[in-house]
Amino acid sequence: MESEARRPYRMGARAAAVEATRARILEAAAALWTRRWYDDVTLQHIADEAGVSVQTIVNHFEGKDGLADVLADRLASQTAVVRQAPTGEVQAIVAVLFDDYERHGDANVLWTAQVDRVPAIARAAAHARSQHRAWLEQVFADRLPAPGPAREHELALHYAATDIYLWKLWRRDLGLSRVDAERAMCDLLTSIDPRKRNHE
Repeated sequence: MESEARRPYRMGARAAAVEATRARILEAAAALWTRRWYDDVTLQHIADEAGVSVQTIVNHFEGKDGLADVLADRLASQTAVVRQAPTGEVQAIVAVLFDDYERHGDANVLWTAQVDRVPAIARAAAHARSQHRAWLEQVFADRLPAPGPAREHELALHYAATDIYLWKLWRRDLGLSRVDAERAMCDLLTSIDPRKRNHE
């Protein structure tokens, strides 16, 4: 008869194997969706990339949309970790933001272009917008007014000044170097600082 000591070990090993399989599937989906349109990637493509069966994906995530939802949550959690920046230090804030955009910006732009026709991506985009707003409130807490219309106005300005599409404009469309693009964003954020504008 199996000893009591070995049962927890086997259960732990099984749980670890399940988690490793989930992680492999999520990584495979992320790799494919960063290069191709959502509709062009099938569960079979993801299964082949992850080295599992389609049924395994269905067992873990119920289907393609379920997988996309879990992946979006995972990426959001990772974003929250990597975007840590000191409040009010514009250069450091922009550097952290660009680190994220340089790694994931092209994939984010690709996903955003599909918001109107893919519900899973629309949900992910809504969460990302909320997360970005919360991040702005944190890193620019020293300059934002108290809650109210004035604060909403300033958040709208800061959101526009740090949006992924502005990064795309500078880095991809206009071909600016990262150094020049970061400097441009820093200048823009400095120019919209309400503390300076209110004293002019």
